[in-house]
Amino acid sequence: MAFTGSVDPKAYRALWRWHFYAGLIVAPFLLILAVTGSIYLFNDEIDDALYPAQRFVAVHATQMPPSRMIDAALKAHPGAATRIDLPGAPNRSAVVFVTPDHGEPLRVAVDPGTGRVLGSTIYARTLVGFADEMHGSLTLGTVGDRIVELAACWALVLIVTGLYLWWPRGRGGFGGILYPRLSAGGRLFWRDLHAVIGVWSVAFIAFLLLTGLPWAGIQGDLLNRGTAALGIGYPASNRTHNAPASVPMKTALGEAPWTMELAPMPTSTAASEHAGHAGHEMTMAVRDDAAVAGIDRIATAVTRDHHVAGAYRLFLPSGPTGVYTAYTYPDQPQGQRTLYFDRWTGGLIREVGYPDYGWAAKAIELGVQLHMGNYFGLANQLVMLATCLAIVLLVISGVVMWWKRRPTGRLAAPARVSPTRIKGAVAILIVAGIVFPILGVSVVVIFLIDRLVLLAAVRR
Repeated sequence: MAFTGSVDPKAYRALWRWHFYAGLIVAPFLLILAVTGSIYLFNDEIDDALYPAQRFVAVHATQMPPSRMIDAALKAHPGAATRIDLPGAPNRSAVVFVTPDHGEPLRVAVDPGTGRVLGSTIYARTLVGFADEMHGSLTLGTVGDRIVELAACWALVLIVTGLYLWWPRGRGGFGGILYPRLSAGGRLFWRDLHAVIGVWSVAFIAFLLLTGLPWAGIQGDLLNRGTAALGIGYPASNRTHNAPASVPMKTALGEAPWTMELAPMPTSTAASEHAGHAGHEMTMAVRDDAAVAGIDRIATAVTRDHHVAGAYRLFLPSGPTGVYTAYTYPDQPQGQRTLYFDRWTGGLIREVGYPDYGWAAKAIELGVQLHMGNYFGLANQLVMLATCLAIVLLVISGVVMWWKRRPTGRLAAPARVSPTRIKGAVAILIVAGIVFPILGVSVVVIFLIDRLVLLAAVRR
């Protein structure tokens, strides 16, 4: 390997080694994230193609009340209804979320015009649902979430070290820098392909990684709590509303807009004042006919009194102190609104919308929609798809380069050169380890493993 200019070869080799380690750790997970992300970018289009009978309906002049749609879904699939997604277009179906008496949770499609059940799906068994679960947690729950978060953080290390290794050092021309030398063969061609794809896509890949981390279990929680504490996230005026007696919105409902995930859920009028309506605490998995019967006036209030237009999600209350929760989640987050209604009086308890968010929460919500390919429609989807394809090519070319250079029977990571004068790189890793705690812990672990392996090699 030739070195030119003032670049320290020890620093270069050290960065190469850490780049190798990072790639070794994250390559399979980045491949999974890129493929599943590509699928989820087109989730609506895929579901429309695979389940047209459940997704599209004939246009009707009037729409059945939500309670009728829920009753139809429960008649077909006995159990408890927890939520109904009301359509934003007249040719679209409504979806009732049912926890059946037996079996896995169902999403039951209902024709809003006739109240007829169109079919049902188990989300995790659909292509989009499987991709969603794999993308977020590898279908492994909390453990998978931590693995995905760790892979994303190490991918950022790949970006920093990759840029250092790519940076032109006295080369003539732009071959292998801005475009691959197609006439080159063997490992040189793959190195050019890896470097050029990386440099042209690095900004988009970094954007995907950074806008995905708010969903991560550790980093996302720290970010949400930190922005709220600084007054730049969830609205400070609502932060303590019913806080001692409530749970976070995501815990209560299973999902929520990112800014609202840790928002304390309000409560309805004390159950003792309505003893005739409910006699004991209920959970979302228990059928609540009174809540179903009361949902129609809530839906009317949402659209008529609060002027919510388009599709929205309406959650039924859980127990006598639960609330009806309606929220919009449009492709452009400026239209996000969350409304809470008392289950007994039907009165609005609180409304929180995008204008109420702090500037950091607004930026994150915008990043989330761009990440999912929603904000600019098809153009947004295609840009994110191209980025996912770039990640796939980077993983493949990186593996091929390693395979072509490795000696038989050896791992082939570059030899450690000591001492390494890479204060800047060390500083970057330290700062990154503080900002991303899970990365910091893993860096320490890998450093110790590296030292132990080298020590063992010396003693042989």
